Amino acid sequence: MNDTKTILENLLRERILVLDGAMGTMVQRFNLTEEDFRGEKFKDYPSDLKGNNDLLSVTKPEVIKEIHRQYLQAGADIIETNTFSGTYLAQADYHLESEVYNINYQSALIAKEVTAEFNIPGNKKPRFVAGALGPTNKSLSLSPDVNDPGYRAVTFQEVANAYAEQLRGLIDGGVDIILIETIFDTLNSKAAIFAVEEVFTEKNVSLP
Repeated sequence: MNDTKTILENLLRERILVLDGAMGTMVQRFNLTEEDFRGEKFKDYPSDLKGNNDLLSVTKPEVIKEIHRQYLQAGADIIETNTFSGTYLAQADYHLESEVYNINYQSALIAKEVTAEFNIPGNKKPRFVAGALGPTNKSLSLSPDVNDPGYRAVTFQEVANAYAEQLRGLIDGGVDIILIETIFDTLNSKAAIFAVEEVFTEKNVSLP
């Protein structure tokens, strides 16, 4: 990641780098079924899994690879990992908290594999993978109970821990950049930044 930092900084001095687009709308084009989301690993899982796009990195990786590939063919310099809901807070909706590390790790591996197809010797347009930290379904600033404005469904440390677990999977999978994106709550964003600093220190990754 440190070498990538230098390459990115040099490229950004030369031109604007283009990020890919939405993952969810691209997934919808494949008209996937409940069985597709389950795959072989979760074929007997007791909860419905359709709609858990992040899980497709484990159960239907060829779909996620094709989406990444299409964005790179369209000219994107950076593709985001399929991890918009890759925290245990979000995966709790599907009772898949135990799969969080693997979802993030596999998502990073998939994205790196596809960029490797484009980063061939002599290529003058290097492609990068951004590990995406998206919003959780819980807010640190707002109460979910209109009758109790002071109530919070989650603590700052719990949100930071959720992002930290996600980060470990993304970094171990080899992402080039960490992207904190589409988080509606400023305090949640601060928890994500706190987690980045903590995990970077843990894994001896230098901050910009």
